[in-house]
Amino acid sequence: MLLGTSMGGARPKAVVEDDEGLWLAKFARADDRWNNARIERAMLTLARHCGIAIPESRIETVGARDVLLVKRFDREKTSTGYRRARMVSGLTLLCAEDTYQSREKWPYVALAEELRRVSFTPKKDATELFRRMCFNALITNIDDHSRNHAIIAWDRDWKLSPAYDLTPANPIGLERRDLAMICGDAGRFANAANLKSQSVHFLLGPEDAGQIVKEMADRIAAGWYAIARAEGVSEADCATIKGAFVYPGFWHAGE
Repeated sequence: MLLGTSMGGARPKAVVEDDEGLWLAKFARADDRWNNARIERAMLTLARHCGIAIPESRIETVGARDVLLVKRFDREKTSTGYRRARMVSGLTLLCAEDTYQSREKWPYVALAEELRRVSFTPKKDATELFRRMCFNALITNIDDHSRNHAIIAWDRDWKLSPAYDLTPANPIGLERRDLAMICGDAGRFANAANLKSQSVHFLLGPEDAGQIVKEMADRIAAGWYAIARAEGVSEADCATIKGAFVYPGFWHAGE
């Protein structure tokens, strides 16, 4: 509980097991500015509210510490053990490296093209990826790098995995915020016009893309606080993260 274990990524985590199967346990860090477990759980719930597929999750409190448990969606418990799904990260799909210098090889459009190539349901999955890109922009999730996207297959057919690692940040900038991945003609600029600029690659027309952006922005603006409070996020933590949601510059044209 003090140190956690290293499974890759920036946060301490471990795999734990109960009667239902395997879960990824995500622990707090000493330098966290808020209750990360409860806020990430709230973001998963908010994502589901926005029509995004998410894994099962819950909060467990152990020794006065909150721990987020996320169900392993690449494992299925059977009478003889665990069945393992095949899983490939977005980083691998893009044939890229996990370095700052390689981030220009991480565009959402390229990931959408690869997803359309390998997915058994390309239209559904491309639209879902567009929703996730918009969601990340609207909650200021600046950790949306290509390793935080994946495809999964239980048999011969590949599909987009459930969404994971959805966490808000609270940058100071009000006019411009950037995602980790290129999201449109204006690069990584996380605003509405840029998100819609290459919607055709997600198999969406301009009107459909615009409707998704508006509906998602409305749902997040209207619902994030109630969802966060229902998931046990404190008033103080809500006050700290409120600037992450639908920031003012999201609707500005920018450059």
